[in-house]
Amino acid sequence: MREKINFPNSNNAAITLSAFINFPDGFDSKKTYPAIVVTHPGGGVKEQTAGLYAEKLAKAGFIAIATDASYQGESTGEPRQLENPYIRTEDISAVIDYLTQVA
Repeated sequence: MREKINFPNSNNAAITLSAFINFPDGFDSKKTYPAIVVTHPGGGVKEQTAGLYAEKLAKAGFIAIATDASYQGESTGEPRQLENPYIRTEDISAVIDYLTQVA
């Protein structure tokens, strides 16, 4: 099961991150599951490599989130296609922040 989500980047209020959250088969919201954040390689988007890995990880029993990095894909931010390793780590931190708020 996969759900598309959009949420504000907790590390940059001007950015909205777009992601797919993948749930394991038989997901039960009353149980806890380990979670993994999957980010795409430079120039990619969540529908490509990251999304495929997230789907496989969900089949292995994890909640797996594949996200578009800030400035890329369906996530917002200008200039488009900016690739910055520091910002990428901030994006991952923002996904974890989001998970802790909705869990």
